Parts: sequence; C-alpha cells; structure tokens
Amino acid sequence: MPMPGVFSAINTRLQTPLVGKDLQALNDKLPAGKVVKQEGIVQSIVVPGTDIYLKGKYDLLVERPDGTYILVDLKISKPNIEHILKYKTQLGSYKFALENAAEEKSIKVTKLGLLIFYPDEVDFSKNKVKVTFPPKWFEVPIDDEGFIQFAHEVNMLLTGAMPKETKGCKWCKYRHLGEELSHPETGKDLPF
Repeated sequence: MPMPGVFSAINTRLQTPLVGKDLQALNDKLPAGKVVKQEGIVQSIVVPGTDIYLKGKYDLLVERPDGTYILVDLKISKPNIEHILKYKTQLGSYKFALENAAEEKSIKVTKLGLLIFYPDEVDFSKNKVKVTFPPKWFEVPIDDEGFIQFAHEVNMLLTGAMPKETKGCKWCKYRHLGEELSHPETGKDLPF
C-alpha cells in the first residue's frame, strides 16, 4: 500500500536533522553512535544457495564508537512490541545486504532497531501548530540463520512449480486479468 505523502514528509523531517548527530542527541536512552547516512540504497550479492539478491532503501545508518553499525528503521506508528517481529525480516534483509554488498564496501552491522514516533501533545501558539513525537526504541534481535532460512524459502517459492489454480483464488483472477489487459484487442479497461 502506498504511503500517504504526509507520512513521507514527516519521515524526512524527522530523519534529516539527525544526520551527523549522535543518536543519543534525540534521546539519551537510545544507543550511542553517529548517524552517517539517511535513506541509503543497498544491493546485495546473491544469497548463497539461492537465485535471489536483495535491493532496498533503509532509513538510517548509525556508526558506533567501535566502528560497527546500527541499522535503524524509522516508523510513524503507535509503539507496539509486536513491531519487532513484524519488521525483523525487513531489517535482517538490509543487514544481509549491507554486510554482503554487491557494489559498495560491505560493513558490519551489530545492532538493529526500530525508532518509532507517534504524535503525543499538540501546542497552538504563535500562528503555528506544534506536535510532539516522543521517540520509542525497540531493539530487534539479530537472527542471521533465520534470515537465510527465510531467503531459501522465498527462493523455493519463486523457483518452484506454479500452485494449482482454484476457483476462488484471487491471485489467479488477478493474473488472468493482467493477461487480458496486456492484450489490447480484448477491449477491456483497467479496473482502477
């Protein structure tokens, strides 16, 4: 689902001022380290034993005092401990890509985390509306083996046999609609 423009604007305005600063400048309960990159694009080598590689855009990269890195995913959402499990694979894939980069120098990622912002207080003064977004940090456990296993399962799905079609299968209907629409001689309009 596309993210509404307002969330992108808030996301950028939260990230940009952090670049070049210690993460603890935002909150002293966050891990120490200097934010060195915002919205970086990374592409991995092929995941060993598969035919897939990873490419994506992470939110923040933080260099720790020991020269390793923290990978931070910023979310504008109500803080919930369940987010850890929900975004574990996403962060694990970025970690793999950063540590096994195809084109850039690989780096060592030793910590993963979610930095979650949710609106709290509102102040109306001096012709402005100021909304506070207190940060909440959730450390995401590193599970390299679990990520590799997931990558192998995805590879098996993508390279395996096509599942059997069923009458109520929405993906099958979608695929057939795409086939029909790709041939203009059918005269059908796009359904959206």
